[in-house]
Amino acid sequence: MTKPSSPFQRLLRAATSATAGLRAWRAVLVVLIAAISVLALMPVPPPDLDIGWDKLNHLLAFTSLAFAATLSTPASRSRRAVLLIALLGFGGLIEFFQLFVPGRSAEWADLMADAAGIAFGAAVASCLLSAATAVEARSR
Repeated sequence: MTKPSSPFQRLLRAATSATAGLRAWRAVLVVLIAAISVLALMPVPPPDLDIGWDKLNHLLAFTSLAFAATLSTPASRSRRAVLLIALLGFGGLIEFFQLFVPGRSAEWADLMADAAGIAFGAAVASCLLSAATAVEARSR
């Protein structure tokens, strides 16, 4: 007989399920990439979406990207690593294109903030996946 699952266990299971969870997180990732691309290449981002410190904007944007990317990838560390490196490349591409956007500039510090966000987002998502695995193992 299996124990009844708590709301937290159901949420973890839904967020990390093999098929539906991967598709949902891939959709979230695509939407985030599109939104971040548009915001990053606007001459002046909307004031309502500006945290107030450019580096924190980068950190939060790339934390969300890495979180979604980690949860959108099957449990293959090499695939996740390639995707996270691609996100860093995406950050570099944004910095390059900002050279051509009036009012924007490319900065190495922005790319470092992107890298920190990627590391943080991937770490949080990995912890969530580990928790889901532990919950699943306990419920058997």
